[in-house]
Amino acid sequence: MSEVVSCETQIRVRYAETDRMGLLHHANYAVYFEIGRTELLRARGETYRDVEDAGFFLVIVDLECKFRQPARYDDLLTLKTSVARVTHVKIVHEYKLMRDGVLLAEGRTTLACVDRDGKPQALPERLR
Repeated sequence: MSEVVSCETQIRVRYAETDRMGLLHHANYAVYFEIGRTELLRARGETYRDVEDAGFFLVIVDLECKFRQPARYDDLLTLKTSVARVTHVKIVHEYKLMRDGVLLAEGRTTLACVDRDGKPQALPERLR
């Protein structure tokens, strides 16, 4: 697997993701972060399906988001996703959501590796 530790993903804000004011609803930032993680894993030559089929499940144990400026309907956003830290059982990702070079939000998630029964297990070597 590749040693890719960051990637950028383009996301266009869809109407269904906005609130009555036409702003990206706060709940969708977590969804966008998941898109970033999925695309980063794909850039490394893996998919979540591959990882889960091998018996490794990544669950969010912590999620943070700082909102700087709102995103609006039809904005074309760039999400930069990076691996900030990897431990024996956890992966920490950091996110920067931008529009035309302006930081709109930044976040961080911590994922823990568990087995099919939800018990912590070591990350497979290919995810370290």
